[in-house]
Amino acid sequence: MHMTRPGRYGFDASRLARIDAFMKERYLDSGKLPHAQLLLAQGGEIVHFSHQGPAREGGAPVDEGTLFRIASMTKPITSLAFMMLVEEAKVSLDTPVHHVLPELKGVGVYAGGGGDSSFVTTPTAEPMRMIDLLRHTSGLTYSFQNRTNVDAAYRESKIESWHGNLTLDEFVAALGKLPLEFSPGAEWNYSVSTDVLGAVVERVSGMRLDAFLTTRILALLGMHDTFFQVPEDKIARLSDCWALDEASGKRVMYDRGEASAWSRFPRLISGGGGLVSTALDYHRFCSFCLNGGELDGVRLVSPKTIELMTMNHLPGGSDLATMSKALFSETTNAGVGFGLGFAVTADVARTLMPGSAGEYYWGGMFSTAFFIDPVERIHMVFMTQLTPRCATRSAANSRP
Repeated sequence: MHMTRPGRYGFDASRLARIDAFMKERYLDSGKLPHAQLLLAQGGEIVHFSHQGPAREGGAPVDEGTLFRIASMTKPITSLAFMMLVEEAKVSLDTPVHHVLPELKGVGVYAGGGGDSSFVTTPTAEPMRMIDLLRHTSGLTYSFQNRTNVDAAYRESKIESWHGNLTLDEFVAALGKLPLEFSPGAEWNYSVSTDVLGAVVERVSGMRLDAFLTTRILALLGMHDTFFQVPEDKIARLSDCWALDEASGKRVMYDRGEASAWSRFPRLISGGGGLVSTALDYHRFCSFCLNGGELDGVRLVSPKTIELMTMNHLPGGSDLATMSKALFSETTNAGVGFGLGFAVTADVARTLMPGSAGEYYWGGMFSTAFFIDPVERIHMVFMTQLTPRCATRSAANSRP
């Protein structure tokens, strides 16, 4: 455990210790989680950093160097990449997506049928715009939603498989042959939107997404332990990843660290969920956001861009409770809006949780999470590796 004079920053050390005790008793001792790591910072200074449980089955405990699959915590980083291109006047939030990705021109809204060749569609009321990708109002979906004939078609074609199926360009082309679930801007649905945004970053910048993120963001912010493929000399630091078996309710192995799918470079580079990182690296990203787009003398975007990204952009100032029909949205819905890559607390009272208006956050399907409170200037990074679904599927052969 690492703590830096919590009283100096207005934290009570005994109350912080209660968090770790609760986590141990409720989640680790019960076997619900394999391990847990919690980082709290105020004004960019780490106040509390605790580690519990083995990183690998029967191995040493998680520590500052442990690598975690951060899944959808990739989304804010890809969203930042896009906004850097906006600042360079190479693309705009209201640019129709098909202007950059012509494969999506003319895509229609589901009106009946099923399967690639038998869908009936109607034209969209408005074109899908870049802002729809950032705020998940595009009409796209995820295969794991298990709600519609559209997400069934995603599953049938294995459209989201990261290894051995489609490249990012082929992924976009496949989406162009399937209908949208709704007309862009009409609803909120958690989806592959940020993966499509990654393709936009590639086309607009002329760089492969991993190269753009590494050279234009990660290296400059000192995030040297964040990547799509874990280097061979760092694979010993990658934790095991577990899943919840639906039949038994127990944890089963999903992806072993020593033989991980993340040791190989993915065929589909996922800007929506492909990165591995550490708590300390993501702490640097949170500090960068809290500082208004600058860290240690390196500025990537203006304070006004970070401010814009962390406003609620849902149409009419709506919230997810009103606009969302999606499953696995990684957030409670009431009082929560969505910005350009983050969920945003719009109405604290309606969330029924202590917090600040303007707090922004998200999480990942392996139960990682972060939040940034710009009012209290506090941020949190939580790391573990347990997915509550897909227990029987190998990470090497399917979309995690």
